[in-house]
Amino acid sequence: MLNNFREGLEPTLQSIGKTFASTGLSANFWTSVGLGFAFASAIIYAIHLEYSFVIGGVFLLISGFFDIVDGQVARITGKTSKKGAFLDSVFDKIAEVTIFLGILLGGYSEGYLVLLAITLSLLVSYTRARAESLGVQLRGIGIGERAERLLVIAIIGMAGFLKYAIIIVAIIAGITLIQRIVVTASGIKD
Repeated sequence: MLNNFREGLEPTLQSIGKTFASTGLSANFWTSVGLGFAFASAIIYAIHLEYSFVIGGVFLLISGFFDIVDGQVARITGKTSKKGAFLDSVFDKIAEVTIFLGILLGGYSEGYLVLLAITLSLLVSYTRARAESLGVQLRGIGIGERAERLLVIAIIGMAGFLKYAIIIVAIIAGITLIQRIVVTASGIKD
């Protein structure tokens, strides 16, 4: 859903991309930095210190920021590649699973809720990948794409309600999964 606002943000995103591209560091480097912040967030959630939900949320937002940076750097430098797109996608899933595991290990939510949220989140990503391999574009389809899900965890989590964030993520991921199944089934020409 947030992808639908990307066009209006393009000048700002390009400026960010130019700034980070000027360092000479590759898009894949920034992808790895984002993954590193996701790991740090997960570890902070897992150790469950007094303000882990706030610090973990901040690190999660930083991770999301670098997920924007990597793509912008690739486009600005003209170095978009299938390898980079693949690594970005896989690292995104690793980051997402790691965040959920950190929340689970930190005891912020019941295991079955985390399992439901992570399963539905991965299915949202899988349906997009599979649909696009069949020629149906799903970018921007659904109320709970990855960015929305991670923002819910970070923001609601920083307010001290990680369990409710997990429940909301499960709900919006489930709705998005259904939306994507319907759009894909309608868009496939047999």
